[in-house]
Amino acid sequence: MKKQESSSVKTSEDKENLMDKIVSFAKRRGFVFQSSEIYGGFASCYDYGPLGVELKNNIKRQWWKSMVQMRNDVVGLDASILMHPKIWEASGHIESFTDPLVDCKDCKKRFRADHLLEAKGLKPGYLKEKPEAFSEIKCPECGGELTSPRTFNLLMKTHVGPVEDEASISFLRGETCQGIYANFENVKESMRLKIPFGIAQIGKAFRNEITPGNFIFRMREFEQMEMQFFVHPKEAKKCFDYWKPLRMKWYQDLGVKKSNLKFREHGRDELAHYAKEAWDIEYKYPFGGFNELAGIHNRGDWDLSRHSKFSGKDLSYFDAETKEKFMPYIIETSDGADRATLVFLLDAYEEIKGGRTTTTESIKDVEVVLRLDKRLAPIKIAILPLSKKPELEKAAREIQEKLRGEYMTMYDVTGSIGKRYRRQDEIGTPYCITIDFESLEDKKVTVRDRDTMKQDRIALKELAEYFADKFKE
Repeated sequence: MKKQESSSVKTSEDKENLMDKIVSFAKRRGFVFQSSEIYGGFASCYDYGPLGVELKNNIKRQWWKSMVQMRNDVVGLDASILMHPKIWEASGHIESFTDPLVDCKDCKKRFRADHLLEAKGLKPGYLKEKPEAFSEIKCPECGGELTSPRTFNLLMKTHVGPVEDEASISFLRGETCQGIYANFENVKESMRLKIPFGIAQIGKAFRNEITPGNFIFRMREFEQMEMQFFVHPKEAKKCFDYWKPLRMKWYQDLGVKKSNLKFREHGRDELAHYAKEAWDIEYKYPFGGFNELAGIHNRGDWDLSRHSKFSGKDLSYFDAETKEKFMPYIIETSDGADRATLVFLLDAYEEIKGGRTTTTESIKDVEVVLRLDKRLAPIKIAILPLSKKPELEKAAREIQEKLRGEYMTMYDVTGSIGKRYRRQDEIGTPYCITIDFESLEDKKVTVRDRDTMKQDRIALKELAEYFADKFKE
């Protein structure tokens, strides 16, 4: 098939509508659904569909591979979501894990005060410096008068045990890293680790956000991919400078366009209470431009020092070689599995006006191609018998049976072959295998590439080796 001249240039209007398109696309093609939709939905909670869970799992798998599997100095952990309430007191979350909240006196809607200030071009720190000026800002929904800012704690409370009283109060973890700090000594001793070393974890976290939104960008229940690297204080800056470009490279290696990524350093007035230095990796989202995707933080010795104080357990490190005892500094890399999923979808989504082929059945006003990296694609190989003839379906099923142990596959026999190609392009499938009547004679199949649309005729006996070469990392 010949390629046709096509246009995939996004106009400013396209960019403004991209988020709406992604939300609609994610539901229609089985990536992400609104949670509890049959009951009217549950705000800022989402369910991952059949393709979404594969994409998100592939993202987590690649993160784990680069962070743990390919390194000798990082090990894994899976800490409990429910932990001793004292942990959140030691971490500072009970005291300072807050956002400024305002209510509209007319429409009763709630907003984060710092976000309203930022929308007016004011720095977040402005709220603390000149709170009286906030009276000049009106409700963005109805123009009504807003209440004075007040603090709102983001930890989600729950009760542990049969009686709901003050003694049974606990919290759903607001971040995954605290489980790592609480297990620092256990991991160090059981794995016989010497500093410097890291502990990595992927897990759910919960924040009672005042104004979550923008689809899976900011939710109340989300999944973090975090690594805490423990170092000698004198090595902290060197270690920070090592991890910072490495985290940016991870996104670029998996296909995110370099022009859509940048670093942003936190100003002194916005650093978290524990941070010595902090940088965000920002992505150019359709809503509001560059915003946070991931973070790299120098947390100093705040975390282990606090947990030592509150637990009574000495978490300092003794170097047997130098005879030096010190409290380790922590270099943290923090990535969100949900936010990464959104970014990979946004960056891979392409609309091609006029279609990509010259065949009548394939020409459409707009064709969608999801150009995901092969490692992230939910479906690696689609099996497409040319027709529903029993002999073709039998041969196709036999091919799928041989491949499915190694690759996530999809079998599709409904519609014309052109429509089926387009369906697979739309969900990001890198390769499609077509089994035709000639295949029954010459024992060969046609393999089509998603991006180039090039077609190879491959012998069945060489198929396993062919795909092993295509998917090698």
